[in-house]
Amino acid sequence: MEQAAGVESEALEVWIDQDLCTGDGICAQYAPEVFELDIDGLAYVKSSEDELLQAKGATTPVPLPLLTDVVDSARECPGECIHVRRVSDKVEVHGPDAE
Repeated sequence: MEQAAGVESEALEVWIDQDLCTGDGICAQYAPEVFELDIDGLAYVKSSEDELLQAKGATTPVPLPLLTDVVDSARECPGECIHVRRVSDKVEVHGPDAE
């Protein structure tokens, strides 16, 4: 969890690249408040009002209490399609494009 320590106080958002999603549902198991599988078998992020966001590249805020679950989802995702980035500069901090 070393990498997350520096970003815990910053606002983060998450999005899913559905083109890479394998539909395994690991993300929805880790953080059902943030992720959900749709009828098409792919995972999507949900808004803070619990609505499925199906627009390509749709983002949702990462609630601080769920940060570990969202990061674990990104790490465990077989499709490597979950991207967590800082809201301030859009730099990916967890996921396949994180430095």
